[in-house]
Amino acid sequence: MLPADRWLGEGGGAMIGALGTLLFFAVTPVFANRAAHLLGSLRANFFRLLVAVVLLGTWAHLAGRGVGGAAFGWFVLGGVVGFGIGGVAMFQSLPRLGSNLSTLIVQCVSAVVAAGVEWTWLGTRLTPAQLGCAAVTLTGVAIGLRPRSLPRVLPAEWAAGLAWAVVSAAGQGVGAVISRKAFAVAAAAQDKIDPGSAAYQRALGGVAVAALVLVMAMQWWPERRRAQGRAWPWVLGNALTGPVLGVTCFQWALRSTPAGIVQPIVAAAPLLTIPFAALIEGAHPRVTYYLGAGLAVAGVSGLLVWR
Repeated sequence: MLPADRWLGEGGGAMIGALGTLLFFAVTPVFANRAAHLLGSLRANFFRLLVAVVLLGTWAHLAGRGVGGAAFGWFVLGGVVGFGIGGVAMFQSLPRLGSNLSTLIVQCVSAVVAAGVEWTWLGTRLTPAQLGCAAVTLTGVAIGLRPRSLPRVLPAEWAAGLAWAVVSAAGQGVGAVISRKAFAVAAAAQDKIDPGSAAYQRALGGVAVAALVLVMAMQWWPERRRAQGRAWPWVLGNALTGPVLGVTCFQWALRSTPAGIVQPIVAAAPLLTIPFAALIEGAHPRVTYYLGAGLAVAGVSGLLVWR
C-alpha cells in the first residue's frame, strides 16, 4: 500500500493518483508534439515507450513485481490497446491537430468510451450525480479549448487528424477499463500489484505494438530523417510525464476507482496544458478558456466529493 493510501484510505489515495495524472497529462502533449515534429511521429512514440520501459522496468524488477502477478496478461493487453494502438494513433493526430485539440478530443471521447465499456463489460454504473459532474467537466473542457483550436487546423488535416484522435480515444478508454479488469483479477487472487509495476507491464505491451508499427512503416513509407539530436530532451520529457509518472498515477487511481470517474478528471488536462503551451508553442488563452476552466474545476470538484 502506498503512503497516501495508509493516511487517506484507498479511495483518497486514488483521488491523489487521478489528480497526479491530470497534472502530468497536462504537460506531456506539448513534449509529445515537439518530439513528433523533430523526430517523426512513429519514432517519437516508440522511443518514449522504450525510455518508459527502461525506467519503469528498473523500478518493477528492483522494488516491484517485475513481470509477475496473476493479472500480468491483462495489464499487457491493456498496454497493447491503450499504449500501443492509442499511442500510435495519438502521435498521428498531434502533428495534424496540435496538442490542444488532439488532447481535447482524445480525453473527452475516451471518458465516454471508458464509462460505456465499463458499464457494459464490468457492470460498473455511475450515480446520476457522478454522471452530471462528468458531463459538466467535459463541457467545460470543450468550451475552454474548442474555439481557440479549430482556427489553427488546416482543412486538409482535419479529417485525418480527427480520425486518428477518435481511434486514440477508443484505445485509451478501452485500455483503462482493461486495467480495471486487471486489478479486479489481481484482487480476486489476493495479489495486490503496485501501480509502478502495473504501468511497466502495460508499457511492455505498448512498446511491442509501437516497434511493430515502426518496422512496418520503415519498409513501406519511411519517414524523412529529422533533427534527431534536438528531439531527445522532448522525448525524455514526454516519457517521464506520460508513460512513467502519468500512467503510474493513472494505474494508482484505477486500482480502486471506476474508469468512468477517473477519465473525466483526467480529461481536464488540456485546460492545464494552455499555460505551458503558451511558453512553448506561443498559444494564448481566450476569454472562453476561463469560462470552460471554471466549469471543469466545478465538475472535477464534484467528482472528488461524490466518488
